[in-house]
Amino acid sequence: MTTTTVVHLLRHGEVYNPDKVLYGRLPDFHLSERGQQMAEMTADWFEGHDIAALFSSPLDRTQETAVPLQKMLDLPVTLDDRLIEAANKFEGLSLSRSSVRDPRIVSRMYNPFLPSWGEPYKQIVERMVSMIKVARRAAWGREAVCVSHQLPIWMARRAAEGRRLWHRPDLRECNLASVTSLTFVEQRLASVSYAEPAASLYQEGPSVPGA
Repeated sequence: MTTTTVVHLLRHGEVYNPDKVLYGRLPDFHLSERGQQMAEMTADWFEGHDIAALFSSPLDRTQETAVPLQKMLDLPVTLDDRLIEAANKFEGLSLSRSSVRDPRIVSRMYNPFLPSWGEPYKQIVERMVSMIKVARRAAWGREAVCVSHQLPIWMARRAAEGRRLWHRPDLRECNLASVTSLTFVEQRLASVSYAEPAASLYQEGPSVPGA
């Protein structure tokens, strides 16, 4: 009899960030009120799922997104650095359209395929794949949830689907509090699916890519 295991990659909810800072791995960036609602809605979406393990990036916004799910499941949350946001040399800056004329920005953008301004895409994939294997083992025959960030989740998905890693950030399908689910039959990836449990709370307008 074959064994099916599902690893869900959950992106955190909306962050309170009125200055539109690319906050990356900076501390003290917390969920907004709407972000907390997103976390609650996503926890409700998981009701009835057979979740056996819960993991989170150590950053504030991901831990806070995991709280409603942790309370519903009565499971411990295991923090793991492999789920952390991608390193970024623009961290702490407030970016806008005029940023393309800023020497601090332009000087870092000489190689979009690596990318030259942040953690290499291949390195992100390696740590995410390692984490997914850990989650799969922990939830063997059941389901696991890993709370992470947009770019790491998107890299894991593109690698799983056999697509090239370099891409346009504005075309990522990984919205706030979204769920990217990897279904394994034994150790073979059988399918990838995507859901937006908190879509009713989305606002129109640009957001900070990768957050």
